Amino acid sequence: MEKTLSKKTIKIIGFVLFFILIIVYAIVGSKDLIWGVKIKNVNLVDGSTATSSIIKLTGDARNAIKLTLNGREISVDQNGNFSETIALLPGYNIINIKAEDKFGDIDEKNYKLMY
Repeated sequence: MEKTLSKKTIKIIGFVLFFILIIVYAIVGSKDLIWGVKIKNVNLVDGSTATSSIIKLTGDARNAIKLTLNGREISVDQNGNFSETIALLPGYNIINIKAEDKFGDIDEKNYKLMY
């Protein structure tokens, strides 16, 4: 009787581990859908003052397939990194960064700078 019980227990544990493995695989495979697109590590500080009319803008837009800077599409590498040089006008400048992922989710950041 004990051998039968332990075989059943081993089968049940095996099935439970198998289903847990499937669930973990599904979560890892759908991380882009779950977490969506995010704009991070932008080298601008909102409300700051720029001393030069030309600035180099860098950052990270994970999971983005389309990235726009002030309405103009810019390139993003496979890791989501972007780098762009922009010219500031004298006075108040608003820099808009908008990222979209393959599911249509959007993340948008606005930075206000004085030059």
